[in-house]
Amino acid sequence: MKAWQFTGTDKPLELNEVPEPSAGPGQVVIEVKAAGVCHSDVSTLDDPGWMALFPTLPRTMGHENAGIITEVGEGMDQWKVGDRVGLAPVMSDGDALGYGKWDGGFGPRMVATADNLVKLPDEVPFDLGAMATDAGLTAYHAIMAVGGAKAGMKVGVIGLGGLGYIGARVAALSGAEVYGAEVNPETRKLKDEIGLKDVADSIDAFKDKGLELIVDYAGFGTTTAAAVETLAEFGTFVQVGMGRLEATINTYPLIINQLTLKGSKSGTKEDLENLYALMRSGELNPPMNLITHADIPDAIDKLRAGGVVGRFIAMYDNA
Repeated sequence: MKAWQFTGTDKPLELNEVPEPSAGPGQVVIEVKAAGVCHSDVSTLDDPGWMALFPTLPRTMGHENAGIITEVGEGMDQWKVGDRVGLAPVMSDGDALGYGKWDGGFGPRMVATADNLVKLPDEVPFDLGAMATDAGLTAYHAIMAVGGAKAGMKVGVIGLGGLGYIGARVAALSGAEVYGAEVNPETRKLKDEIGLKDVADSIDAFKDKGLELIVDYAGFGTTTAAAVETLAEFGTFVQVGMGRLEATINTYPLIINQLTLKGSKSGTKEDLENLYALMRSGELNPPMNLITHADIPDAIDKLRAGGVVGRFIAMYDNA
């Protein structure tokens, strides 16, 4: 079978022939039906700081996947061939699908374990199921579990793309008063669809709103700095986006306003189950751009260029 593989910084993905996977003890094989393309895929290709996550190369990328179990290994009797599943990307040892020693879903089949598997309800299509596993899971965990968004809270969300749309929408559904920051004017038009109180091109437009929580799904350094300048006293900032791996902030508001800074990475299988429940109800239906497996490198180029509205989801021929 052929898979898109990462071979090193500043190199394009290579479409290589790779061995068919098989299920060892504690493993299953997944026939991938949908695989999301993420901004972190762009960062992986462009930023040498990501090389530490790849002790061996090449590696099949793709950490946002949904599909059907085709083979069940020893000790996985709770699962059966034909089960529809979404795959939480992070392993219990901190490794992740598409990184480290685990091949991801930019190929037609992949191996997963009990760390990853979450039942995908019949009512949730594979494209939404794949989006939820990273864009959704990461967004939900950051704003709800780490940030503690709740009814009546004033919340800021930076970046309304794949992750930020979901984070902002989940917060709005929880009853929070949500303000969005997004540089893409086309994405700002989704204000009412998401349920935002207001939207601007930078979060510091809302310095007078008393934001208690700001979650940065973009992470371009300047966005981190603007959030620190904007938060109300005793506010909490959660960093999720990794557009840049460094930021310079003004420590004066950090100290004077006694702010709390947190980081958030991925989420739990319980978070993913909660997301699937929302998607099953029809209350969470983010925008998507459906592509083919062959289009994955082109989608990465478009994300690199910017201006994309919605998540790229590769739908496989057998989906």
